[in-house]
Amino acid sequence: MNETPEQLQQLAGEYVLGTLPAGARRAVEQRLARAPQLRAEVDAWESRLLPLTSLAPEVEPSARLWPRIAGSVSAAAVPAAPASALAAGWRRWWDDLRLWRGLAGGAVAACLALAVTVLMRPPAPQAAYMVVLAAPQDRGAGWVVQTSMNRQLTLTPLRGTVVPDRKALQFWTKAPGWSGPVSLGLVESNRSLKLALDTLPPVEEDQLFEITLEPATGSPTGRPTGPVLYIGKAVKVM
Repeated sequence: MNETPEQLQQLAGEYVLGTLPAGARRAVEQRLARAPQLRAEVDAWESRLLPLTSLAPEVEPSARLWPRIAGSVSAAAVPAAPASALAAGWRRWWDDLRLWRGLAGGAVAACLALAVTVLMRPPAPQAAYMVVLAAPQDRGAGWVVQTSMNRQLTLTPLRGTVVPDRKALQFWTKAPGWSGPVSLGLVESNRSLKLALDTLPPVEEDQLFEITLEPATGSPTGRPTGPVLYIGKAVKVM
């Protein structure tokens, strides 16, 4: 396949997020062993999303957990199903698109390798789109953008950003077809930001989000004037 680097990056991102249809996912898995560029993009996405584990707080197991475990151990005496039947059942779950979309629909569920950790956290609003904002230089993940079905946007820092004196971080977005970027306001380097998107059109696939370095009071022109520190595109997860 003659995909562009951007297409490979998007395919790898959708694979890691778990939003690909079952057939497309199997095709990617078959390519990974013989497509080093695709493998590298998948590894890069997983590395970017690894910091999201810190957003899932520890949860104390319920008092009913141990009795359930004991019951499961007791049930082990029941004859097991044939291995072929177990494998077939597992494949049905693995290929079930609803399963993958469900895993990808959590507010922070981005990396399937972290699914167990994410499922342990308390219920969160179902995400419609997700964006990983990465630094253009090293492609390291710096922020995560989540938009929920109730038109709320959350911007969460994954690492600290050094902001020079008399400078500020400004948050922008631009969807395909817009005449220019729209400011979503100034942000602090180590604090989450929640916004209502009442005055903007709905977020759409490939919508651009970025954070730039601007004067302390924000861009004087209404458009980005400073360097882009973090940038990413919206990926539909529900």
